[in-house]
Amino acid sequence: MKFNLPKLNAILIAISLVIVVIGFALMVGEPSGATEFNPDIFSVRRITVGPMISLFGFMVMIVAILYKPRKK
Repeated sequence: MKFNLPKLNAILIAISLVIVVIGFALMVGEPSGATEFNPDIFSVRRITVGPMISLFGFMVMIVAILYKPRKK
């Protein structure tokens, strides 16, 4: 079976997917209920760090798809 992307591109896509999943995992947490307020929903980890890591993962994925290795 022949794929259109080289092996290096597939590895970079897999790495970027793991980075995106880590970013989304950092955004997960206990929600605020209707009767009680949870101030943890405004933590730096959930509002800033998680989305930045996910965005970085998506940018790495774009580079991984567009990367063209040099021919020998």
